[in-house]
Amino acid sequence: MFFKFNYLKNFLIVLLLSIFSFNCLAKDDLTFANFRDIRDLNPHLYSGEMWAQNMLYESLVHYNEDGTFSPWLAESWTISNDDKTYTFKLRKDVTFSDGAKFDAHSAKLNWDAVLANKFRHTWLEMVRLITEVKAVDDYTLQVNLSEPYYPFLIEISVTRPMRFISPNSMIDGTTKDGVKSYIGTGPYVLGDHKKDQYAVFNLNPTYWGKKPQLKTITMKVIADNQSRLMALEKGEIDLIYGKNMVDADSFERFSQMDKFQTLMSKPVSSRMILMNTTRSALSDANVRRAIEHIINKNDISEGIFNGSEAPADTLLATNIPFANIGLKPYQYDTKLAEQLLDKAGWVKVKDENYRQKDGKPFEITLYYDSNTASQKTIAQYMQDEFEQIGLKLNIHGEEEQGYRDRQKAGDFDMVFDISWGMPYDPQSFLAAMKLPVYGDYIAQQGLPEKAKIDANISKALIANNDQERQQLYRYVLETLHNEAVYIPLTYERNRVIAVKSLKGIEFAPSQFDIPFDKMYY
Repeated sequence: MFFKFNYLKNFLIVLLLSIFSFNCLAKDDLTFANFRDIRDLNPHLYSGEMWAQNMLYESLVHYNEDGTFSPWLAESWTISNDDKTYTFKLRKDVTFSDGAKFDAHSAKLNWDAVLANKFRHTWLEMVRLITEVKAVDDYTLQVNLSEPYYPFLIEISVTRPMRFISPNSMIDGTTKDGVKSYIGTGPYVLGDHKKDQYAVFNLNPTYWGKKPQLKTITMKVIADNQSRLMALEKGEIDLIYGKNMVDADSFERFSQMDKFQTLMSKPVSSRMILMNTTRSALSDANVRRAIEHIINKNDISEGIFNGSEAPADTLLATNIPFANIGLKPYQYDTKLAEQLLDKAGWVKVKDENYRQKDGKPFEITLYYDSNTASQKTIAQYMQDEFEQIGLKLNIHGEEEQGYRDRQKAGDFDMVFDISWGMPYDPQSFLAAMKLPVYGDYIAQQGLPEKAKIDANISKALIANNDQERQQLYRYVLETLHNEAVYIPLTYERNRVIAVKSLKGIEFAPSQFDIPFDKMYY
């Protein structure tokens, strides 16, 4: 009996010591991989990594998964009867991480800095409509609009440009020409940073809200897809997170490994091809419609994404507000495609590999982002499909910045594109089509309806009711669909591979955010 008691006592002592040791050594740091550097984290501009800006800077209101809003730096807000004045009561316990006070005066200074760079933000209709930002008192901020604008709370909740940086970071009270430092009110502060190698984010010791459990988050720049996976297997990183950070086969392989966990979000945005209607080979809508019928989206869904990304029938998924309008999808039908090409004058010529018109062979180029794992595979698949019906498709990969510059300049025949996902779709994604923000504006210039498309988008943003708004959006989405400007491919998902011990991994309402503040070991 004494032996059994002594054994049990020793066992309990060892167990308690083990638990105590584990708690003392509990991991509170995370290392993850990104395909590029954090770049410029000025929250009022657009070149920085959004997940990083989201760690440093906060908004007045928080956009929730169900489409509602909750207090953030504003405790409450009211909207005038004419929907033109928003009055925010601000929290009184918030400071920037450098000690500067967050109040109505510093909030006004930030929004005035954005408005001083209005031309850069013209894709946001809200910026055009703001007539005054007023500090009513130390903790009351009032914003006046020239017209009602239904996405106002959405657009002030997203990561940029309406978040707040310390007045001490500004240059002469402005941010349009850069900032001195990246100081916000958020749960993390930027620590050591070596360009194109790593960036370290440390817990903000003066954070006003609930402090995250992870004290240090280190981002390593690993551009190559396979190198990221090897780093994860070797234990050099703990997490890979994002839409295009891992291919479907590797995701499936890691899901079978005991050391790791895999998670996948619900569909977040549309993966698509944008066709430039100003290019001669693509100026005829029948040619663009023919190309729509060449692409077997089920093959892409199953063969490239292992079924994890559903085929996309329309530019925006039907669960997006105002997008469920009964559009008829373009079905895979090569015979119909050939008939449309014949109708457009691109005919088969004996002993020639490619269809010709006016003695010239059909030849266009599809550009893709070489940093995105799946785009090259899709491009190669499309190249083969084009070949089958006598169309020559060249494919060309470029580094992300060069690819983006080409898109914005409209220097392409076809290019990969995405919708922006919630909460940006449909209003921000469509509003950006009115200006040369990305490739959409120039690519649509060949459409006779372009001016009316833009006018309908503008009217929808300030429409007084959902019924009127729905009519306006319907025209835009129907016209773009019937004119075959976009080839919807699949509906994208965010993917995660992480070590098993990492808990609290979630997906934010915005596809561009990574909720590090929820994670723990």
